[in-house]
Amino acid sequence: MNKQSYFFVLDGVDGSGTTTHTKLLAGYLENKGYKVYVTQEPTKSDIGLLLRKILKDTEIPPTTDALLFAADRDFHYNIEIKKKLDEGFIVISDRYIEASIVYQCTQSEDISVEWIKLINKFVGKPDLMIILDINPEISLLRKKNNELEKFENIEFLKKVRDFFIKRAKKKNYNIVNSDDIIEFTQEKIQNIVMEYIKKDNTNRNNNN
Repeated sequence: MNKQSYFFVLDGVDGSGTTTHTKLLAGYLENKGYKVYVTQEPTKSDIGLLLRKILKDTEIPPTTDALLFAADRDFHYNIEIKKKLDEGFIVISDRYIEASIVYQCTQSEDISVEWIKLINKFVGKPDLMIILDINPEISLLRKKNNELEKFENIEFLKKVRDFFIKRAKKKNYNIVNSDDIIEFTQEKIQNIVMEYIKKDNTNRNNNN
């Protein structure tokens, strides 16, 4: 088995199943003998805990959201993710920078993709991005009203979904429909990941 570390990210509209499928993918890879580290954003750091609190506050400006997400991510990558990659783990993150690009740019016309990239310039890029796609009308049914964050209303999430798909096609990210049976969706994700690892191993062997 190749000991090379990888950084994989699952992202998508709220309720698309990123948390569930991150855990399922981790279990699958562990059963295959890989060292796997699962993480998520917002993190459980003090910055991440503050973020979770303000995600329910509609008075917080979108620029503040973006800056706090960037601060949390900078800590996340440089203190947590990079360390695990250096130790030879496959790191799987439930959300990452693409979520900031899509959500904050959708929140405000004053926020650009370029600015989000700029304030996130010190974090590493994932090796593989998988966008889970789902109809927001279905995704919101998966959440209880007292769990809803300020982003979670149908019209806003429709715009978010469209932006995720637009970005995914532009950046050549993998898109998986997560409105299917969980096992079927997870199988598609596993196939994408194993194909990536297989291709990477082949390229490495050919270059040796």
